[in-house]
Amino acid sequence: MTEAKQEYKEVPTKEAEEVKDDTEVVGLKPKMTLLNGITVIVGSIIGSGIFISPTGVLKDTGSVGMSLIVWIISGLFSMVGAYCYAELGCMIQKTGADYAYIMVTFGPFLAFMRLWVECLIVRPCSQTIVALTFSVYIMKPFFPDCDPPDDSARLLAAVCILILTFINCWNVKWATRVQDIFTGAKLFALAVIIITGFVQLGRGQTQYFTFDNTVDDMSRIALSFYSGLFAYNGWNYLNFVIEELKDPVNNLPKAIYISISLVTVVYVLANVAFYTTLSPAEVLGSSAVAVTFADRLYRPVEFLIPVFVALSTFGSVNGILFTSSRLFYAGALEGQMPEILTMIQIKRMTPTPAVLFMAFLSLIYLGSSNIYALISYVGFATWVSIGLAVACVPWLRYTAPNLERPIKVNLFWPIIYILATIVITIVPMFAAPVETGIGVGIISTGIPVYLIFIKMRKPEIIRRFLNNTTVSLQKLMMVVRPATS
Repeated sequence: MTEAKQEYKEVPTKEAEEVKDDTEVVGLKPKMTLLNGITVIVGSIIGSGIFISPTGVLKDTGSVGMSLIVWIISGLFSMVGAYCYAELGCMIQKTGADYAYIMVTFGPFLAFMRLWVECLIVRPCSQTIVALTFSVYIMKPFFPDCDPPDDSARLLAAVCILILTFINCWNVKWATRVQDIFTGAKLFALAVIIITGFVQLGRGQTQYFTFDNTVDDMSRIALSFYSGLFAYNGWNYLNFVIEELKDPVNNLPKAIYISISLVTVVYVLANVAFYTTLSPAEVLGSSAVAVTFADRLYRPVEFLIPVFVALSTFGSVNGILFTSSRLFYAGALEGQMPEILTMIQIKRMTPTPAVLFMAFLSLIYLGSSNIYALISYVGFATWVSIGLAVACVPWLRYTAPNLERPIKVNLFWPIIYILATIVITIVPMFAAPVETGIGVGIISTGIPVYLIFIKMRKPEIIRRFLNNTTVSLQKLMMVVRPATS
């Protein structure tokens, strides 16, 4: 390790100037502005969800009216969670977000379980879902009357992941620039859909806005929130890169409030637009709602909507990869993931090993293309772990009242959020016992992993093997631990 750091100090000034870094300290740099923060959140949230979730929400609610209520409540629910995260993010300014909050509040075991859930299910699974949606939409103009070939969709999704992996390994500014550009593209596409919706409303197209056929099974209603909340998934992603955000105390809450308010309005209006033209039966029968919508209204340029949706999802894959790699990096700094994931590339100042690890896990999930089954696993695992993170707010108020809190939320909000989380994780077990059972089973596998690889002392031969492997990977990727760790 010492030799690696000495080598870094000898890097010529000319090479250092190539990455515009005038310091020899290796670490993550605060380069993100408020605008970058907003685009990271908006870009991470608005991806595949708004284009695939309307079908899932409608299927479990039964009516357009109830589905719109679910979309609104999902947005408000996300805002409350983000409000709680703003207090935690400004109080505990560590990369890793809720993983760091749980570590400080409840200790290493529950923090590891949160990390395990994110690493094994939520992040790679979410990235795979969005990448698959990207590939399906970008191929749709070539297969207008049928679904694109499954193998081709998975191969193109893999190409998408690999391209963005290279960008995130090469330069942080490139990654944030990609986020800025593609966030603009996706908002443009949704603006076209929403404006079209207003035109349709002006023509009196309101016949589908009823509560007819609303299901009376509360477990089904609760299950619909998995699809709704999946579309909002990503509201907490900026917290994962807080060390790279300029003036986080001011910029973090501003970015959260602006982003989630914008996304909620956009989502509700986009759904209204869809239902001004498409009947519930058409939405339920569509695997790509925006494409069906475009086929009805935008001929002969209907191919433009799939292209813009593809751009939207491409940016979302980038946002997930950018923030998720920082979670793995934070977990490794705490000794709960392989040491190599703590390393920073000495020339590029990016967490290259963590980015590559995230990409590898996402590629594994491409073995399946069943998007809706993946959403069920992600939904259950996500809201269990986020609910635990929000529980840090009242617990720290009780156990550590003297901690500095630049933002202090009313305890009513985290309590409401925790109770709602309990409802949307327990009630759906009756409607989808298999999916939630599998989710519980996958989460439970983290217990023996923690006991064997984290809690217990490793034999000398295993420690030597791990150390040799780490050194070899360091040399291969030219990475060292950050100077501040």
